[in-house]
Amino acid sequence: MKDPENTLILETTQGTAIIALRPDLAPNHVARIKELAREGFYDGIVFHRVIDGFMAQTGDPTGTGMGGSGKKLKAEFSREPHVRGTASMARAQNPDSGDSQFFLCFGDARFLDGQYTVWGQVIEGMENIDKIKRGEPVQNPDKIVSMKVAADAA
Repeated sequence: MKDPENTLILETTQGTAIIALRPDLAPNHVARIKELAREGFYDGIVFHRVIDGFMAQTGDPTGTGMGGSGKKLKAEFSREPHVRGTASMARAQNPDSGDSQFFLCFGDARFLDGQYTVWGQVIEGMENIDKIKRGEPVQNPDKIVSMKVAADAA
């Protein structure tokens, strides 16, 4: 792991994934996600919307898709493609409505390019993300057990 300060350890009920953060693309989103991770905000949150072949969405403390941390972020769109393993911010219709919800792409989702803020890439453990239960909403959903900045991990 070359940059522990910009690496997340995502422990799910299906296993661990390592996400390389991209402050070069989305410095404000990366800072906020690290802040929330360090507060333990994501621990125990479910994957509430998981669409086969598309993505797994999480980050809503209510588990409904309607909640967040209460702090909206200004969009940081880039030309970075939405491909397998991309970590990107979920949002409502307003481009500047991203909060704490994010999704991990199972495959190419290039139709999202330039419309959602890409802030990271799964670099290890994508096979565990692939095992997350599908559904809208998901019955008996998988959870984030913990999400930590690698620099803070014991």
